[in-house]
Amino acid sequence: MTRARGVRQAAWLLFAVSGSLLLGALSFQFLGGLAPCEMCFWQRYAHLAVLAVAALALLSGNRAIGWLAVLAMAAAAGLGLFHAGVEQKWWQGITACTAPVSAGMSTADMLDTLMNAPLVRCDEIPWSLMGISMAGWNALISAGAALCGAFILIFTRRAK
Repeated sequence: MTRARGVRQAAWLLFAVSGSLLLGALSFQFLGGLAPCEMCFWQRYAHLAVLAVAALALLSGNRAIGWLAVLAMAAAAGLGLFHAGVEQKWWQGITACTAPVSAGMSTADMLDTLMNAPLVRCDEIPWSLMGISMAGWNALISAGAALCGAFILIFTRRAK
């Protein structure tokens, strides 16, 4: 297999996976009624970047652009992992996405915090399958796609 063909195969894989994940997220939102939080949007932006860069790699067959698409997919996996960690309370998320109320707060501060809390919190799991949240599935699927794309790019050889 030539390198350009390998780049195109990797790009098709990444394009298909990101497109499928975005369609799934939109289906959960518009058909399932699950509103996205701020961190959900970050993951969607990463997948939009994968779609754009993978499309460029498809059109050009350029190996460097193919690697950029793999890197964008790895970033989507990282964002999914970060979000899943926030949902599982492994680490704290951004304050714009949670409603932290601590014991030392005054009543007025607590009320202000609760009234200004986002409608959809990033630190709650709205849906899960086999104990893995949507963000967790995004992380796993995106990481798998990034690894497969990297594998394809590494093991395609030059045309003779």
